[in-house]
Amino acid sequence: MSSFTIIGTGNMGTAIGGVLADGGSAVEHVSHDAVGTAPLTGDFVVLAVPYPAVNGIIDAYGDQFDGKTVIDISNPLNFETFDSLVVPADSSAAAEIAAKLPNSTVLKAFNTNFAATLAAKKVGENQATVLIAGDAVEAKTELVAALQAGGVGAIDAGALSRARELEALGFLQLTLAVGGQVGWNAGFAVVR
Repeated sequence: MSSFTIIGTGNMGTAIGGVLADGGSAVEHVSHDAVGTAPLTGDFVVLAVPYPAVNGIIDAYGDQFDGKTVIDISNPLNFETFDSLVVPADSSAAAEIAAKLPNSTVLKAFNTNFAATLAAKKVGENQATVLIAGDAVEAKTELVAALQAGGVGAIDAGALSRARELEALGFLQLTLAVGGQVGWNAGFAVVR
């Protein structure tokens, strides 16, 4: 059984935790007020926070991330204009996090999902699917198994370098929702 510490108790953190718990994984949440004081007990640490909060969390925990698999769910948008990503064009939020956590495994996941689709485990009539990018095959395999056990689909989307494309897809989905083109219960489905 996998164990997860989810930093963030908002809609996404709650939805992710629900799916994982439904599959039998051990899940603990760390609220905003407890960052830096609550321990990181899970083998996986999910950063269920907006990208601007990530550096503060990394600073608060430092080497407590060592040996953990860190899952970045963020979409590094310019939240003032909603017209661009704030990471270099040849990088991603996940790559930036990996550079700051050299003794951790970093995965990109959940950024192409809305909380409502994870909670419902569906996008329309289709099963919700989590796309996962990362260089550690074993960690991705374990996350895929935990998600499938929880009732959602999961696909290995390739190396961590694919996080850039996942973030572009997440950016598109968010801008469509903010612009009223789709609802917050919509999303892209993978139909096999």
